[in-house]
Amino acid sequence: MKTIKEIEKTAYASLKDRFGYKNPMAAPRFVKIVVNSATGSGIKRDPKRNELVMSRLAKITGQKPTVRAAKQSVASFKVRQGDPIGVSVTLRGARMYSFLEKFFNVAIPRTKDFRGIERKIVDDIGNLTLGIKEHTIFPEVADEELKDVFGLSLTMVTTAKTKDEALAFFDLIGFPFKK
Repeated sequence: MKTIKEIEKTAYASLKDRFGYKNPMAAPRFVKIVVNSATGSGIKRDPKRNELVMSRLAKITGQKPTVRAAKQSVASFKVRQGDPIGVSVTLRGARMYSFLEKFFNVAIPRTKDFRGIERKIVDDIGNLTLGIKEHTIFPEVADEELKDVFGLSLTMVTTAKTKDEALAFFDLIGFPFKK
């Protein structure tokens, strides 16, 4: 079975006739993957919530997350500017490819009642953003840690210029879209 990195290298040969690429560098490829998890205003009730989410995201991604602060105050949510409201990890290079392999081959098959992902999650500039309701689909999370389940979002940033290019690239990689 080919790895995602090997498939990405053959993307030029597969897509050049369809999109008229003149150079292998014009073919779509992955730039980065951003994994975000919002802890919200619950941090005031449980101050260790960010630490818990950070440690689990570090296990899942293999990289230490950073705490994200609120950019502006929102009185109705009782959030002040600078309050910690989430954590984020940006993966590039080898860690990005190993995370993608784990996500496609291990995490997605463990998702309950999985029937594929909608094609509309790919935006007009070629990026894919996917929300995951439970972080427990990743194998690094032990069963005794299931009391505090949180969701996260994955954003896969590509060099694709249009939605059609990105969809063709994700199909080539074998992304499990709905039929």
